[in-house]
Amino acid sequence: MADSMQPAGERSPGGSHYRAPGWFTRRVFNPLVAAATRAGLSVWGSRVLEVQGRSSGQPRQVPVNLLTHEGRQYLVAPRGQAQWVRNVRAADGRLDLLLGRRREHWLATEVADADKPAVLRAYLRRWKAEVGVFFDGVNADSSAEELARIAPRHPVFVLSRRDG
Repeated sequence: MADSMQPAGERSPGGSHYRAPGWFTRRVFNPLVAAATRAGLSVWGSRVLEVQGRSSGQPRQVPVNLLTHEGRQYLVAPRGQAQWVRNVRAADGRLDLLLGRRREHWLATEVADADKPAVLRAYLRRWKAEVGVFFDGVNADSSAEELARIAPRHPVFVLSRRDG
């Protein structure tokens, strides 16, 4: 997989696909998950991602699902080219993940589309109920071809630890 990864600043051919969250997700669900995560309670692997805003330069926080798959950590953007994805790319992959008072420093490297299907399958297996609607009918039991078809629409980052 390492040979086909792209630096975080490069864009996947998925273009500008993005499904914006609705009012309930933005105003109720995400704030509740973020509050629980900040309090140290991980909801199904949740973390608060903190990354420097590409325009403002200010820290931006958003709840994300941290996936552990085959011994590595991944972030998947189920909604597509989300603001956090654009900010991670602009920050050259530097981000922090927060759980309670614990802050971990990571470097995100974007995964090439050809290497996404196994990660997407694991992600859908874990969070199908929460994010399945964003994957155009593809689920954890779909064929490798179906997962490959949707891969360009969903940025995936593999994480490696970085020093403070």
